[in-house]
Amino acid sequence: MRSRRWLEMDGSYRVACLVSHPIQYQAPLFRYLAARPGIELTVFFLSDLSVHAYRDSGFGVDVKWDVPLLDGYRHEFLPRVGSGSGLSFWRPWTFGLRARLRHGQFDALWVHGYAHRGCLAAIAAAKSLNIPVMLRGESNLLSETDDALKLGVKRIAMPALLKTIDGFLSIGRLNRDYYLHYGVEAGRIFPMPYAVDNEFFLTAAERARPNRERLRAELGLNPGRAVILFASKMQPHKRAADLLEAYARLSPDGVAEPAAYLVFAGDGEERASLERRARELKWDSIQFIGFRNQSELPAMYDLCDLFVLPSEHEPWGLVVNEAMNAGKPVIVSDRVGAGPDLIEDGVNGFVYRTGDVAALADRLRRLVDSSEHRAAMGARALEKVALLDFGADRQGLLGALDSIVGKKARAAA
Repeated sequence: MRSRRWLEMDGSYRVACLVSHPIQYQAPLFRYLAARPGIELTVFFLSDLSVHAYRDSGFGVDVKWDVPLLDGYRHEFLPRVGSGSGLSFWRPWTFGLRARLRHGQFDALWVHGYAHRGCLAAIAAAKSLNIPVMLRGESNLLSETDDALKLGVKRIAMPALLKTIDGFLSIGRLNRDYYLHYGVEAGRIFPMPYAVDNEFFLTAAERARPNRERLRAELGLNPGRAVILFASKMQPHKRAADLLEAYARLSPDGVAEPAAYLVFAGDGEERASLERRARELKWDSIQFIGFRNQSELPAMYDLCDLFVLPSEHEPWGLVVNEAMNAGKPVIVSDRVGAGPDLIEDGVNGFVYRTGDVAALADRLRRLVDSSEHRAAMGARALEKVALLDFGADRQGLLGALDSIVGKKARAAA
């Protein structure tokens, strides 16, 4: 680690960040941090999986992201043994990070998650070099395993692992509660909220607005009817079927179509069963439009009148941030991690008990029936999501560095 004197003269921290692969949500944050003073960032990747077209197991389709994943920040793919096409605890098998940490004279290592051998090896390497380690991840107590044996092992192993971490970059309330539950002192936790590129989604939705009616016509949606949007992977834990059944309850008599449209954007293993159920209803008001890339999503958020994420397992759900940047109210289940930080129930959206289709139908009805209510809640949603931005992330990261690197330097003096 460089001397504190060097840091005081230079005025910036040299930070290494280790993540699994380039991710469309993280790349804008890395660019933001790299473009501003105070942090010299180098990102190390375990895999190049997402750089080219690849088969996304969740969507069940080939994906090639249409936004830049590597531009605007210093990065390096770690050397590996074998293919980097798969991601698991053991794959890919990378090496060489310890040498890079040593030669790079980094002030701190920021690791995203610990569910890969490479992340654990990185933590061990940094500690051997006396480089402070900061952890940022998505864990919360809602996603704890029900397996008694696994939970017992975790209760022993997790505190031991977390004691090796110098600072925790908390993405939100539930994540902070997770660390506290496993014995982390509050003074070692620093807020670094999960955020999207607010400016991109806000301005892109505004640019899409003049073409809203054209997009509506292309999708076969008549003017004047509210649009309910689901945009995510169609996997069992997303519980898109709950939304479809709740929507069916909006029919005035069980036969006539509801007053609103329901649009499913995305793909996955449950799409076929959802489409079968939609055909049984014999309505033209349910549309499946398939996977939509990052640059296409803002227009969908602008088009919709409300957004729904009914998942039973969702560590955060950044689509919530995205939809709120278009000024739309959001309905989430109580197992969506973003809920406690972003949704004020009855103010800018609704939170309901996971799997309670009747409750979900009630919240849908309240918003579908009142455009004034939707507009008021959407305005509050936009105000709320503005507080969770990259500026807050930078502030939290700098606060952690000020505390952790400063303490390490003083201890070494």
